[in-house]
Amino acid sequence: MRSDLLVLLGILAVAFGSMPVYGARAAGRRDPLEVAQRGSFVLGSFVRNWFYWFIGPVERVSLALRMSPTAYNLLGVAFGVAAGVAFATGELGLGGWAVLLGGAADVLDGRIARAQDVEGPRGAFLDSTLDRFAEVGAFVGLAVYFQASTPALVAVASGLGGSLLVSYARARGESVGVVCKVGVMQRAERLLLIGFGGILDPMVAGARGWPEGTLLLALLVLVAVGTIGTAAYRTVWIARRLG
Repeated sequence: MRSDLLVLLGILAVAFGSMPVYGARAAGRRDPLEVAQRGSFVLGSFVRNWFYWFIGPVERVSLALRMSPTAYNLLGVAFGVAAGVAFATGELGLGGWAVLLGGAADVLDGRIARAQDVEGPRGAFLDSTLDRFAEVGAFVGLAVYFQASTPALVAVASGLGGSLLVSYARARGESVGVVCKVGVMQRAERLLLIGFGGILDPMVAGARGWPEGTLLLALLVLVAVGTIGTAAYRTVWIARRLG
């Protein structure tokens, strides 16, 4: 059994084992660091709130060490670049882990900013912009990995373009006074699909006799379709509210 699979199974066991504890002790309680108006999450609010609770120890240590939100912004970029390097060199599992860790860093930067009461335009700008740097880093690596296949490159380019358009539509909407967080293929969903796709692909492809990258490519196609669809939906949604 691959070490990646053992690590993944161990993490999933701890995660699922902790959910009943969260349900009994913390579910339904008000989270002082939660954003009042947050977009939907495909796995539901229970899983999202459980994850905030699950990473609580890291959050508390970070606050005790007086780490700044910007440190986690930059860590997210570093993980994005690391994911790109891993994907480009064929280390799909490492790339997947880097993507997921980058997502955790992205969650922590906002929560630490709210806990330290340092939220503001500068932080919001850095958070959004550096997230795009991280995504570009990962997708460039994917483009290098799939460079021999034109259809795969189209999927990667479409996924990157769609991801940027989802964020751009929201940013432009907010610039004209419309807050838009609708759509199913937001950053969290993209990170989960690409992250788990990278981790699971070598195992699934090996077990099924598929060429390596098959599962990851299928999920990238899903990301591409979902992001472009979400961007188009947001465009119409915002335009109607401006009409």
